Amino acid sequence: MELARERGVVQGRKMRVDTTVVETNVHYPTDSSLLGDGARVLTRTMKKVEKAAGGLKTRIRNRMRSVNKKVIAIALAGRLNGPEGEERRVERYRELVSLTRKIVHQAEGVLKEMQHFPGPRQARLKRLREILKTMAGRVRQVVRQTKARVFQGITKYPHKIVSLFEPHTEIIRKGKANKPNEFGNLVKVQEAENQIITHYEVYAERPEDSQLLVPAVEQHQRQFQCTPRMVAADTGFYSLKNEKAIQGMGVTRVAVPSRSTKSSERRRLQKTRWFRAGQRWRTGCEGRISVLKRRHGLNRCRYRGFEGMQRWVGLGIIADNIIQIGRCLALQRV
Repeated sequence: MELARERGVVQGRKMRVDTTVVETNVHYPTDSSLLGDGARVLTRTMKKVEKAAGGLKTRIRNRMRSVNKKVIAIALAGRLNGPEGEERRVERYRELVSLTRKIVHQAEGVLKEMQHFPGPRQARLKRLREILKTMAGRVRQVVRQTKARVFQGITKYPHKIVSLFEPHTEIIRKGKANKPNEFGNLVKVQEAENQIITHYEVYAERPEDSQLLVPAVEQHQRQFQCTPRMVAADTGFYSLKNEKAIQGMGVTRVAVPSRSTKSSERRRLQKTRWFRAGQRWRTGCEGRISVLKRRHGLNRCRYRGFEGMQRWVGLGIIADNIIQIGRCLALQRV
């Protein structure tokens, strides 16, 4: 950004903002697959503890064969239509939940036993103990949300986990016909002139788009020490409160449409030349997001954890900005 400002590539006179989803590197989550993942990781970690400790008083029983059979049985029962298929699926889920709970109880027994290890052995097994404790907590959460959804019909369970390995993953619906559900984190991207991305943010919890417009303008002011003359965004960012707020901050042209308006005055405003020009310029933000996903890998994050997600997105945006600045400087020399 500083380089772009120094070379006169960006002045901060215009601003456009949009959001997208960067998916985490997870498989499509189902209750049965999450339970199977949890059982596998807990069993594998307990086996590692047993080997590293030279044996345990608690006998480690491997129930993975039974767990895999139940996961397959649930998938097969899902193909059956009618009440018979549903009844069979629920019964298989009961069996899978029971098996998973037994494995969790076994992991809790191993954790208790590890507390009585001598100091040097505890230090050597500290990492495995942390993994076992963390995963046991996550698997308990998966068991609770599975029981709520399958047995009680509660689909909106608080703090739902969709991946044991990437617990920060959210279920996000952006209204896409080809991909109604996306599993990742929401990212805000705002740009100025010459398609230079001036700011981005990765959200641990998805906010409404309408909550992001005023903070985006405030961020623009902090970076450029001035207010953009024009702000463009899609209809998701619109609210009358937002429009009044950024106009009060000094924005003279707000090209953010309201699709549900019944006001004839508002409709005439949205047909004016400058408003339509602002909306045409706004569509470039969608193209920039497409480039970020296709050229810089922002369709799916390959790093682990929420901090890895922030780093992955940041590196992709830096790379894209370097390319755009280079192109603009090359055109200036011609």
